[in-house]
Amino acid sequence: MDMKENLDAALSGEKVDIKPVISVTQIGLTEAMEKVGASWPEAHKDPELMVKLASAPYKFAGLECIRIPFGLTVEAESMGATIDLGNPEKTPEVKSSPFETADDIEEPDDFLDIGRIPSVLKAIDIAKEEFPEVPIVVGTTGPFTLTGHLLGIENLVRLIKTEPSDVEDAIDNCLDACMDYAEAIMDHEPDVICIAEPTASPELIDPLQFKSMIKPALEDYANFIEDPKSVLHICGNSQEIVPDMATIGFDGISIEEAVNIPQARKDIGNVGKNNNGSCAMEGNGSSVIVGNISTSETLFTGSVDDVKNDVKKALDDGVDVLAPSCGLAPGSPIANVKAMVDARNEYIIKL
Repeated sequence: MDMKENLDAALSGEKVDIKPVISVTQIGLTEAMEKVGASWPEAHKDPELMVKLASAPYKFAGLECIRIPFGLTVEAESMGATIDLGNPEKTPEVKSSPFETADDIEEPDDFLDIGRIPSVLKAIDIAKEEFPEVPIVVGTTGPFTLTGHLLGIENLVRLIKTEPSDVEDAIDNCLDACMDYAEAIMDHEPDVICIAEPTASPELIDPLQFKSMIKPALEDYANFIEDPKSVLHICGNSQEIVPDMATIGFDGISIEEAVNIPQARKDIGNVGKNNNGSCAMEGNGSSVIVGNISTSETLFTGSVDDVKNDVKKALDDGVDVLAPSCGLAPGSPIANVKAMVDARNEYIIKL
């Protein structure tokens, strides 16, 4: 199988001999910026530069995907928020929002034409043309996190307790925008869409609130994305909500290193084993596991050997798709990304 077929099979829960090594989260690296001549903030807006930078981990490290864009503010900008696009060492962030209350949130009529959405869509086409053999992963913001971007995360957490019905309405309005963007992305036919919901982490939101308030919107979102493959990413220690994450309907769930993979397997249940001892879903409606090589420590500040040790552990634990546990820190060495691929290859040889 080629890279695309292998990733598709792995995310379908099929047993594959070679576990894909990809990233469903941001992969812009300052070292790569210097190598390819494409830097932030320009690469956030220019589709040609976006692809130049996003393809660097494939070119120089063998990462088996091209992942765009490089942050989680595209939707917020198109909803009317003011964005600081940062610098070569800092990802974009929301500076201000036009919405003061949950009731105010409304998708603009020209949502898909505002800000960087047209650039991302164009970048998909460029990447597919220049790298037809490489899986294209497009990152998006989940409806709850988008709601937090527009209302402020601290304010959102407070409103969940004081005005839950208003928050649910705001999430629904943001979901409409998210699905409109996803539909536009699907029209350009990438291989994977990643829905990032960092604000839904149990470190911020009670697991019961996740189940009652956030999960229903994500279920609607997952049902909407029939093709391509889809992956849900939630930051932090999501162990408590893994069973809920895995039964939402996304093809994969992306987890951080704080999550114990064997325990997650046990929580999800109904797992099949490959001959090499790794695991794959048996088609029971649950998601496969993507992750969970530490970005904050191993990939950012660790050695090549540290990366290889983490990869071996993840493979021993039965991860389905190898990936960084979260967005790569811009200062992460390309050598450490390459070590993920090398370690996977070495693992196969030793079997």
